[in-house]
Amino acid sequence: MKIAVLGTGLMGAPIAANLAAAGHDVRVWNRTRAKAEPLASKGATVTGSPAEAVEGVEVVLTVLNDGPAVTSAIQAAAPSLPHDAVWIQASTVGIEATEDHIALARSLGLEFVDAPVLGSTKPAAEGKLVVLASGAEELRPRVQPVFDVIGARTMWIGEAGASSKLKLVANSWVLALTAAVGEAVSLAEASGLDPKLLLEAISGGAIDTPYLQMKGGAIIARSFEPAFTVENALKDARLVAEAADRAKVRLDVAQASAERLKRAVDGGHGDKDMAASYFASFE
Repeated sequence: MKIAVLGTGLMGAPIAANLAAAGHDVRVWNRTRAKAEPLASKGATVTGSPAEAVEGVEVVLTVLNDGPAVTSAIQAAAPSLPHDAVWIQASTVGIEATEDHIALARSLGLEFVDAPVLGSTKPAAEGKLVVLASGAEELRPRVQPVFDVIGARTMWIGEAGASSKLKLVANSWVLALTAAVGEAVSLAEASGLDPKLLLEAISGGAIDTPYLQMKGGAIIARSFEPAFTVENALKDARLVAEAADRAKVRLDVAQASAERLKRAVDGGHGDKDMAASYFASFE
């Protein structure tokens, strides 16, 4: 297939590399071209604009930071977009932006599949993301070859937009876990304990999780190489809050998680892994 990948950041770059390695004709664009250039050695064609990237493609895959960035890229691509192409929107942009993108796709004559993913840089590199897909059933055979490369499994959920809602539900859980890990480690340290005792005490029990062991270990080692940054986590926390407002539910833990992330960003940790929200306990 001929595929355009718009956005080659922490997630877009490994996704594009895997698609090229699988034999697809991949054309990539990134606002900062230097971030896309390394993909040339992995078989992708680096382009200078979204319009150049989408010429003659069957699939347009957006993997960008937020709703406005996605909208801007697709609008820039519009003059060259094939009208029979499928737009796979894989960025986490929230409910309102997804509704806007559905309308934008309709106005451009594009088929649209809402497909945010679960997973960070490691599963993206390994092709083991979980793809949350929603859209017209007849589009599934056209996009499944893409999902089979980038993900370990695909969940089809219903009409376009449903998967973005599920992604925010999942993110509310991840944000709560991240905040809890940071708070537990910080409390252990501030109490004069070796925080490794926490990981050992609950290891293998009902309240243990691989995520706790992974993020707790990273915090203890002060290893914050970004798999998903604090700044992006804050963006997602705000999208969760917007979804809660729309649904008329009160999410106290999500609100507190967002406040911790904001303090960590204000403290200069925004470009570190989201586990660095740990520093919010001291700032």
